[in-house]
Amino acid sequence: MAKFQELADAIIAGDNVKSKDITQKLVDGGASGSEVLNEGLVPGMDVVGARFKANEMYIPEVLIAARAMHAAMDIIKPMLSESGADMKGKIVLGTVQGDLHDIGKNLVGMMLEGGGFTVIDVGVDVPNEKFVDEVKKANAKVVGLSALLTTTMPVMKDVIDALRADSATKDVKVMVGGAPLTQEYSDSIGANGYAPDASSAVDLAKEMMA
Repeated sequence: MAKFQELADAIIAGDNVKSKDITQKLVDGGASGSEVLNEGLVPGMDVVGARFKANEMYIPEVLIAARAMHAAMDIIKPMLSESGADMKGKIVLGTVQGDLHDIGKNLVGMMLEGGGFTVIDVGVDVPNEKFVDEVKKANAKVVGLSALLTTTMPVMKDVIDALRADSATKDVKVMVGGAPLTQEYSDSIGANGYAPDASSAVDLAKEMMA
């Protein structure tokens, strides 16, 4: 349907007025929340993610696109919860204790929402037990841990150990990310995956939920 493509284009262009307007028209015309999400928003954010990965779009443009996506999400969110249409799964996301950086985490959260996931953002400087509690509360399948400092990187292992030690959270998949991290470091602390950037985090989440 041409309107869904128009919505995707509005997201890519970061036009939140247009994305809101088209979403409202689609809903008024009988489109369901999940159709708007899966046929308009997700394809739009997929293009944004691919362009970001290819260095054709930069963080400010991605944030503007994500804002346009959020404008549309505000309209369809009540419909999604009413219809019980679960998105692609729940992800708890936070920056580990001792670290106050949130721009990278916020970008990952927006991209994950754009990819159709339900994101529970627990903020920054998050104690290990809060991650465990939030995973239990949300029954999340994936946890995303962020650290921007070499001094807080080891805290990620503490969070992973705490999750593995609790029978209710021992099977949760853990993805890690942040500027100082590497795949090798991720492997060494027992994480299930490493995302070098926000777009990769979406791909990784899809694999983990599969």
